[in-house]
Amino acid sequence: MTKKEKYKRDFKKALDIFAGKLQKYVSTEDGDWAIKGFIDVYRNVYTISSDTKIVSKILEIHIFPQLIQFAEEVGYKIIPAEQQNYYPDLTFVSKDDESVKFAVDLKTTYRKKNGITSFTLGSHGGYFKERDKQKNIQFPYNQYLGHYCLGIIYTRTDIDVSEAEIYAVQELQDTDESPNHRVGKSAVSLVENLKSITSVIKDFDFFVAEKWKIASDKQGSGNTANIGCNLSLKDLYGENGIFSQLGETWFDEYWVNFGSATMLKNGKTVKITNLRDFLEFKGRTDLLDKIVKKD
Repeated sequence: MTKKEKYKRDFKKALDIFAGKLQKYVSTEDGDWAIKGFIDVYRNVYTISSDTKIVSKILEIHIFPQLIQFAEEVGYKIIPAEQQNYYPDLTFVSKDDESVKFAVDLKTTYRKKNGITSFTLGSHGGYFKERDKQKNIQFPYNQYLGHYCLGIIYTRTDIDVSEAEIYAVQELQDTDESPNHRVGKSAVSLVENLKSITSVIKDFDFFVAEKWKIASDKQGSGNTANIGCNLSLKDLYGENGIFSQLGETWFDEYWVNFGSATMLKNGKTVKITNLRDFLEFKGRTDLLDKIVKKD
């Protein structure tokens, strides 16, 4: 085993163990999200929207102290992305050897009725193609030993969150004071304790996966240059994506050439936008049986 392989093995193992502990950290005993809303200086609790962008950001804030602690325990320091559109969300740098870096992106999404989870895995342009450049990325892509997703999957609670509710919680009040019953023109509902407030999400699953192992051969969002992921929870846990039996080199080569390489098909020149065509274009039909197929 090479030094790189050992670092990757140890980091992935540690991150898997860490992810396994997060469900208990973010949840109540009933599986509800421990976050109930925002509180003001008057001890009023304002519920939050189930909008995915809002939930994702609050979840990231919620687990960030645990990430800091995890990094310290395994001998790494964390460098958050300097700007909002930078890749990755977090860079882990070894304290023993600063040339050892891992990219970790936080991915949050809710369960779909069809059981398939979809999100994007970062750009396949820019820094992905020019791997020695530092544009929209914390460090050049080729300086990272591995690229990982720390995924959070949850269920939306079936409640109407079109308007925020405001609560006065008895257990937060001093015994000699009366709670506010109105904030401006908004009524304040009195509840006995924080657990009485319905969480907007519940039933968490966490997973860790190396990016190339769960990637699709399709873009993830419209015309933007993002790599897609479209897998069941079982396949996410098993890192069982379309490239998983082919290897990272084929993942890299496919996505570096995505949409720019062309081939003749039925007498017409077409852009290559699926893995089967790409392997045929490369003269590697012997590898077609390694394409992981989904039901």
